[in-house]
Amino acid sequence: MTPDNRKRAAADWAARVLGIDVPELQPVSGDASFRRYFRFFFEGRTVILMDAPPEKEDSSPFVDIDLRLASAGLNVPSILHFDLEKGFGLLEDFGDTLYRELINEASAGRLFPALFEVLATMARQVDTHGLPDYSSDALAAELDLFRSWYLETHRQRPMNANEISCWESVCELLIDSAKAQPQVFVHKDFHSCNLLQTESGPGIIDFQDGLRGPVSYDLTSLLWDRYIAWPRETLEDWMKTAHGLLPVDSNETDWIRACDWMSLQRNLKIVGIFARLKHRDGKQGYVEMIPRFYQYLLDVTPLYPEFDQFRKLLEQAECAP
Repeated sequence: MTPDNRKRAAADWAARVLGIDVPELQPVSGDASFRRYFRFFFEGRTVILMDAPPEKEDSSPFVDIDLRLASAGLNVPSILHFDLEKGFGLLEDFGDTLYRELINEASAGRLFPALFEVLATMARQVDTHGLPDYSSDALAAELDLFRSWYLETHRQRPMNANEISCWESVCELLIDSAKAQPQVFVHKDFHSCNLLQTESGPGIIDFQDGLRGPVSYDLTSLLWDRYIAWPRETLEDWMKTAHGLLPVDSNETDWIRACDWMSLQRNLKIVGIFARLKHRDGKQGYVEMIPRFYQYLLDVTPLYPEFDQFRKLLEQAECAP
């Protein structure tokens, strides 16, 4: 079914389940997946219609995790109707005020405490029973995106034998660090584009990839943001604040290292994903964001001698974006 045909089918479905005339759908946003979102008026308010083609997107995790987060008292969109077979859903509208537009150097001190409280609630209160684990194999597969899609495909710079040995050592260190942390609910994409300002506090969206994983993961997603880079001193202050809120079983120094190493895993993955979006999926815009995440790698690797050899690889002109 073409996108236009699916849009018409979605509007017809919404009309049937709500008992109204076929609504006029206004596009809200898209993302790196095949999901689309539309807005329309219903009984004096706006409603979000989610279109997730079932042959490409399984929406059952979205519905499941929405209920888990709501049960923990977190602010997620209420599900009005959902048809998993068709891939259509009607959701509460959180509006358009993304934290991406709100967070800056002047506002961060006011906005971040509430976001840290959300992180603490997710880690301490959300039921993880039955969720997939962020396994060693999953972490390794994500890291391989950097090697295969960024270095080999995007930069056309395959590793030699010595570099492969170094890379494998880096992956082992990062995976072992992630698995050694307390394992809690992980949103998987907790950053300023998936958080909205609402009257009820921070609204959380795009949580369908949630799983059980390292307690530092969502914090690193928030701090190493795609739109604003923070000074090292600020990052460490926030990591120390989070250390007192999250269910962490290590001292501050070890916790900061765990966060830094988690950021390396995540940012290596992101660089690989953005390259894959261009070369496999034809989505060009994400490549423009690679330099920020690559710089994050160059910021963190010099802090730890374990990554000296890998840092030298990253600094080579043929590897840099």
